[in-house]
Amino acid sequence: MTTHRKRLGRGGRYSARIVSALTLGIVIPSVQPVLAQEAAPTATLPAVEAVGTTPLTSTGLPRDRIAGNPRSFSAADLARDGAPNLVDTLVRLSAGVTLNDTQGNPFAPDLQYRGFTASPLVGTPQGLAVYQNGVRINEAFGDTVNWDLIPSIAIRNTDLLGSNPVFGLNAVGGALNLRMKTGFDTQGGRIDLSGGSFGRVGLAAEYGKQVGNVAAYLAIESLNEDGWRRFSPSRARRLYGDLGFRGERATLDLSITAGSTALGGNGPTPVQLLAANRRDVFTYPDRTYNRMTMVQANGTYEIAANWKLEGNAYVRSFRQRTLNADIAEFERCDDDDLAGLLCFEDGPAVTARGGGPVSADLLGDGVPGVVNRTGTNTTGAGGAAQVVSTEPILGRPTRVVFGVSYDHADTDFIGSTELGVVTPDRTVVNRGVFVDSPQGGIADVRLNTTNAYWGVYGTGTIDLTPRLSATVGGRFNNANIRLRDQIGTALNGDHTYSRINPTAGLTWRPLDTVTSYVSYAEANRAPTPAELSCADPLLPCTLGAFFLADPALKQVVSRTWEGGLRGTLPRAWLGGRTTWNLGLFRTDLSDDILLVQSEIQGRGFFQNAGDTRRQGIEAGLAWRTERLAIALDYALIDATFRTAQRLPSPNHPDADANGTIPVERGDRIPGIPRHRIRFDTEWRATEAWRLGGTVIFNSDQYLRGDEANLLKPIAGYAIVNLRTSLAIGPGVELYGLVRNLFDQRFSTFGTLYSLETASALNLGLSDPRTVTPGLPRAFYGGVRFTF
Repeated sequence: MTTHRKRLGRGGRYSARIVSALTLGIVIPSVQPVLAQEAAPTATLPAVEAVGTTPLTSTGLPRDRIAGNPRSFSAADLARDGAPNLVDTLVRLSAGVTLNDTQGNPFAPDLQYRGFTASPLVGTPQGLAVYQNGVRINEAFGDTVNWDLIPSIAIRNTDLLGSNPVFGLNAVGGALNLRMKTGFDTQGGRIDLSGGSFGRVGLAAEYGKQVGNVAAYLAIESLNEDGWRRFSPSRARRLYGDLGFRGERATLDLSITAGSTALGGNGPTPVQLLAANRRDVFTYPDRTYNRMTMVQANGTYEIAANWKLEGNAYVRSFRQRTLNADIAEFERCDDDDLAGLLCFEDGPAVTARGGGPVSADLLGDGVPGVVNRTGTNTTGAGGAAQVVSTEPILGRPTRVVFGVSYDHADTDFIGSTELGVVTPDRTVVNRGVFVDSPQGGIADVRLNTTNAYWGVYGTGTIDLTPRLSATVGGRFNNANIRLRDQIGTALNGDHTYSRINPTAGLTWRPLDTVTSYVSYAEANRAPTPAELSCADPLLPCTLGAFFLADPALKQVVSRTWEGGLRGTLPRAWLGGRTTWNLGLFRTDLSDDILLVQSEIQGRGFFQNAGDTRRQGIEAGLAWRTERLAIALDYALIDATFRTAQRLPSPNHPDADANGTIPVERGDRIPGIPRHRIRFDTEWRATEAWRLGGTVIFNSDQYLRGDEANLLKPIAGYAIVNLRTSLAIGPGVELYGLVRNLFDQRFSTFGTLYSLETASALNLGLSDPRTVTPGLPRAFYGGVRFTF
């Protein structure tokens, strides 16, 4: 195969029609205010006066005192494209956010911010902390984030922030802070019915009511979809409820969040198969079943003037079952002493539970396959409390927060591999025999883990002058992780990680309309139980499945510098209100953890991979009048390795005899596009009718497994989305959405697979690249009732 070393990949060529659409999206709306002088104001993002800078917060800091570039989104933003959607809103309105469709399911994406990931897939190193009402909802076993379980309609507002140690473990790249609705801030009801392409049918409903100092809120969401690829149906059911009390000095909210989902995710498919049919999948089935229930209490108490106590407590139950089919590296044994039995390729005989050999006759003339199953049961509980003071110091306005938190979780994990046969349509049919062959890297797993995380934090902001503010803070994190093997002793281990992480920043307002800032922050991420249990290259794990050894891993430490400017222009400029921002950031990670490929098909292991860096530029410009809103966002994410090394990648065509490739200092980290552009516009044609559109551009990215940047990267892409809504009567609104208007063929994730193993399928495959195709053109619509 021809290889290329290419440090600064470009996004490839895009059709002229996409460029034309972008041009029309800018030019045509720009002349429309002349035609629309009498209409009502556009429903746009309301100005956010304060941003939550701690997980537990009822007030937050004024934006112009924050030494960073936080992004805030309202409930109206989440519903701008129709049915409320958290992930889509983050992508549409922030160039720093992008999605990698690792699993091939739209409800379970990998979300990236500044090159750091929050993913539902165990096997993806996580770098973002996600909070809901002050509770960290990264799952205990792998720090994963299950986006499919978050009820978007119940979100009141969202803050997306850069690295901040106050947000505890995993905030090495940033934090997402969700605050949910209550009956005090959401009055009345709304019903949203939607449907569209690929069998999608959805229902979202909410209702809130206040009676005196008591209020209640309830929201439900239901979604079904057949999926656009073969064998990819999904369903989701979500619920959120809150009962709140407001007194003269105290508040209390009791809430429940629940979800049940069944997701079909077929993941990457060889590029040669997709060239013939974009709907194709490699092997099937691939299913994930999630169930979650969380009960939470949040309260505040005004201790005295300028002093407040805030706290929460929660109990969370999470249950997950996965089923994944794959090709197996089995064959009839060549050794005469093992005639009639099944062996690993160039390896020992395959054994079943109990130690007995496996007969090759179970396969008949079929191609060997496996059905991998996992089960994860986690019960967690914890809480946090903080004291907030706004008492002036030396006569200067000041906000000081001191807090503590504790999170405990117990997890039972099981994993098994069942022998199967691959049918002509590449469905794997199980044969009822479970493989248990530690000598070949496949064995049953039963593991119990305990996480105990506690932290102490503080942060203070003081106005040194009317225009200069300073922030200092920090957090001490302590993580104790206990692993106990329920079958043998190989997985047993006790691990403790602790660290003090400081932060400091300055904001200066040289003009009433301009804020400049500079900040520094450190944060750490402790290895998860999943990573600690899958760190032996001799006993690799299925991606997101099995755990067979317990070598220690080092914790990841991040050091982030950030600086920039943001502000507004005079309202008279072009007849509208203009906001802008320009910022730089650099995050250096020590002992970064990566999942690297194993020689065994579909398996990998975690290892510390030296130092890495994410640095870049964030720039934005937004302009709006009463009729028109235009926003342009750009992000440069330069993500590179800073340590020269050889990393395992046995499926790489340029791998050496040991299955490794040479990674040089400065090579790009796979899966992270360097350039991202978001253009969004909305025009209110009449008081009742709105039109809008978004252009999303991501440049190229390297495949996972090509950390040396030797192969052709996944091409960049640009897609155009359109939306419209029409109020047809009091409280009744119709809306429509077109995704990927020009049916652009694109991919958001790619990796490498074993051509030798796949040769048993007789498909004539010669290219080891496998990618997840992006959504084709799709149409969605719905009706919204408000009462």
